[in-house]
Amino acid sequence: MMDPEVSLLLDCAPWSGLREHQVQVELSDRFNRQTDPLLEQHINQVWTERLSKEPWLFNGAKFRLHSFCLASPENLGCFQSDCGEQQAGDAAHRPGDFINGCTLQTEDGEGVSQKISQPKHRPGSVLTLRLGLTCYKDYLGTNWSGEVAELRRRGQEEFGNPLALLAQPLGVGAVLCTCDGQVVFIRRSQKVAEAGGLLDIPGGHPEPKAVCERLGEAAGEEQISLVMMQQRPDAVVSELFSSICAEIRDEVNIPLSSLGAPVLMGIALNHTSAGRPSSEFYISCSLSSHEVRALYWKGGAEASESTDVVFLSTTEVMQLNRSNPLWSEMCPSAKGAMLLYQVVKPG
Repeated sequence: MMDPEVSLLLDCAPWSGLREHQVQVELSDRFNRQTDPLLEQHINQVWTERLSKEPWLFNGAKFRLHSFCLASPENLGCFQSDCGEQQAGDAAHRPGDFINGCTLQTEDGEGVSQKISQPKHRPGSVLTLRLGLTCYKDYLGTNWSGEVAELRRRGQEEFGNPLALLAQPLGVGAVLCTCDGQVVFIRRSQKVAEAGGLLDIPGGHPEPKAVCERLGEAAGEEQISLVMMQQRPDAVVSELFSSICAEIRDEVNIPLSSLGAPVLMGIALNHTSAGRPSSEFYISCSLSSHEVRALYWKGGAEASESTDVVFLSTTEVMQLNRSNPLWSEMCPSAKGAMLLYQVVKPG
């Protein structure tokens, strides 16, 4: 099923999804976006204009997805991919596509091509995410900018990667399934910055600041650096998996004690924001849809971001496609998660 708004970069179907111990991260400034003075001037201009209209905006640090390395379940070979080649409608990367023969080429700050070596897989790990740092300000000035087509062209021309100049903050989202077989959706408020009024899944971003605080590193958002986290990449993985549970708690008002361990289904790309990536999880809930509805209407910490809670049975979700009227009501993040759920079939 092709939809121009969304595509799958990666699915974890061979494992029926990945658990936290099967994921690791590699952190490096090499994985940050490329830039130049003119681009920084443009980003600052966009940010200033947005702040004049929305003074409540907050420039938080985010993790930037640069690339990934996926081991093969058969022989632990490694398929490496950057995140700039996937187009809407393309099939997701799977470990069986390329084994031991695909080395990612990137560009360093001088524009010289360099190889990225295969990561050392921790025992039991399957997926390595290569992460740099970015921020919300950079996202608005690149992925969400009116100049994004030109930035993609320049990225391809100068670095061989159309996403090299883009922020590419890594998001998280969840297919949340109740004990009576219902998947939880929320209808986004008209006041949110993106996809107002559309059906969505609970989601947000893993926060570098939360990792630093957990490691005892006190820093403001703009002082956060990868150096603070490089000795404890496991803390970043923990934040990736725990942040989606926190989003469910804050958006749907479900206590963490009622949530099962997150299972990573894969990564979807949102083409309405220039291919922004999101890690999509499956999470079971010990509560019924009736109980979830009651908690939602009591209101959580981020209740203002949505106006209603909607339930679809797992059978209905498995049958969702572009011919279903509900599909057109869904924002790209929800569509990507539904596609992954249909492919991975977790739970």
